[in-house]
Amino acid sequence: MSAAGLKSFGLSAELNAKLRRYLPGTDVGLSLGLVALLSVLVIPLPAFLLDIGLAVSVTSAVLVLMVAMFVQRPLDFTSFPTLLLLTTLLRLSLNVATTRLILSRGSEGPGAAGHVVAAFGGFLMGGDVVIGLILFAILLVVNFMVITKGSGRIAEVSARFSLDAMPGKQMAIDAELSAGAIDEKQARRKRRELEEESGFYGAMDGAAKFVRGDAIAALIITSINIAGGLAIGVLRHGMPFGEAAATYTTLTIGDGLVSQIPALLVSTAAGIVVTKGGTEGTADVALLRQLGGSPKPLAMASGAAALLALMPGLPALPFFALAGLAAGGAYLRAKNPVAGPEAPDAPAPLAPAEAPISEVLRIDMIRLELGYGLLVLAGGEGARLTEQIKGLRRSIAAEMGFVLPPVRIQDNMQLPADTYCVRIKEIEAGRGTIRPTRLLAMAGTGDTAALQGEATTEPAFGLPALWITPDQREEAEFRGCTVVDPASVLCTHLTEIVRQTMAELLSFPEAQKLLDDLPRDQQKLVGELIPSQISAGGVQRVLQALLAERVSIRDLSTILEGIQEACAGQARAVPAICGHVRARLARQLSDAHTGPGGYLPLITLSADWEAAFAEALVGPPDDRQLAMAAAKVTDFMQAFRAAFDAATRAGEAPALVTSSGIRFQVRAIVERIRPATPVLAQNEIFPRARIRTIGVIG
Repeated sequence: MSAAGLKSFGLSAELNAKLRRYLPGTDVGLSLGLVALLSVLVIPLPAFLLDIGLAVSVTSAVLVLMVAMFVQRPLDFTSFPTLLLLTTLLRLSLNVATTRLILSRGSEGPGAAGHVVAAFGGFLMGGDVVIGLILFAILLVVNFMVITKGSGRIAEVSARFSLDAMPGKQMAIDAELSAGAIDEKQARRKRRELEEESGFYGAMDGAAKFVRGDAIAALIITSINIAGGLAIGVLRHGMPFGEAAATYTTLTIGDGLVSQIPALLVSTAAGIVVTKGGTEGTADVALLRQLGGSPKPLAMASGAAALLALMPGLPALPFFALAGLAAGGAYLRAKNPVAGPEAPDAPAPLAPAEAPISEVLRIDMIRLELGYGLLVLAGGEGARLTEQIKGLRRSIAAEMGFVLPPVRIQDNMQLPADTYCVRIKEIEAGRGTIRPTRLLAMAGTGDTAALQGEATTEPAFGLPALWITPDQREEAEFRGCTVVDPASVLCTHLTEIVRQTMAELLSFPEAQKLLDDLPRDQQKLVGELIPSQISAGGVQRVLQALLAERVSIRDLSTILEGIQEACAGQARAVPAICGHVRARLARQLSDAHTGPGGYLPLITLSADWEAAFAEALVGPPDDRQLAMAAAKVTDFMQAFRAAFDAATRAGEAPALVTSSGIRFQVRAIVERIRPATPVLAQNEIFPRARIRTIGVIG
């Protein structure tokens, strides 16, 4: 009765409030109901109250099963473990009350334990005790061995996995909160759901034992009722053995069936809840969506049913009917894969959610923006750009020793149609214009003067070139020109930009990944070095300094050994550590700059310039700075250009050699003039390398 119903009796407000506390759904009402259940264990019940209790047991079991069927997710039914305990207690209390009536009044006939028990004992058994015993045994086995045992095992595993995954899920929530993807209110809600999930599966693991114990108790109570009833009927009431067996067995089996059927329903509900797992939506929608989501399984099931209908001895009508239904479902699903009859309650598509703040803050390490006229290079038929970028990443990894971050390709409608732009960390590092339907011809060893085409400049190195049509390719190659396609031109420019900015692309996570990927026998070196002698960030800065001068870091173990030796010698500044590492890499550096002639071409500094640089150094020994007059620096730059221009005209690509004390400062000046020119210290030249001095900066 509701509160409105109480008002209809004309009760006062004060009395109405007091009575409302005892209604079902309140704390006092629940407590009184629990006391009533426990009292049934010791207080005899009349037959009509027992009928009401058994009816409540069956109806509540059906209600629990229906709620489990239509629940959206397991956490929406968190009261299920408590409900499982209460329904089990209700059945056991009714079992005790029924046993009391059977043993005390069983000699009066089939109606001694109430009409519900008599109906189950007569109608479901068909008047045959043996059939009733077999049916009761089957229900007991199905409930105890199949449903209860399986759902209990699933609940146990789910509880274990939920507890194991809790720390990681909590860290993920904290990370989303720190990144701004969720606010504090959402974080609290997610933490609460996480706690509820862990507690729910743990409670379900324990509650499954209630159902299992209920099945065992039903078997014991049934045995006691049959044995005790026979003894009381024959010895106390003087009934013939056959009549006593028929009467007490009928009552006992009726009692067992009326308790086992609700137990089976509740066990099935428990199995549905724990097996639902992470599936969203009600069980009926999920089953229909997944079983009928594709026409192929339906079509194959239809074919199998039709074959079974044609087999001799099998009834054709039911199999043909099922084959027709499956075939119709497959046809409708193939015709309308989105909204077929198998999924009438399919949810409407959700509106796109607003991107979290973390997405706005995230930057692309390398981004290639294309004008709309160049999109065919990335996504058109026969496009080579994406494959060439993959090859670029592989070659950089093999040559320089670290994996290049992914290159994001996107269109930019603000660029001219045939223009592309390369951005490093969102900052433009280079751009160029190419003709997607033409080929680029560069002079090389030939001459482009006789070719018809559009004059241009090669974007990577600034060389004069010509855009020609594809049918001019053979003529250009015959004249000794180098001919490349537009995708290769773009990829070459991208490669040069990547080599110039490689130090910026080696982020801390990438450096840490390089250290983590070292072989197991080299991890001890990492453990001794980091963090006792140098931090992981210090190692990253040394690696960046090497990459800035295009030195491969693939031989990472030698680099770490050099860092360890430098740190053991009390070197702490990056230039000093880097100089020691470069000396350990002398063979690699000499081999990298050896020319086609098999020797290492060198240009050296004169003694005057060596002395001038040494005298201009100021500061502590570990962190020397160059304090040279601007006019003196200009004179050096002019002498440097003159020496290297002469070497270039002679077909050489020399390295500049200095003493180790001034190499870092000389490199800082050279980098502004010719970034690709290597500057080597004298101790960085491998002793057995073939060298040739081709010039002196005087």
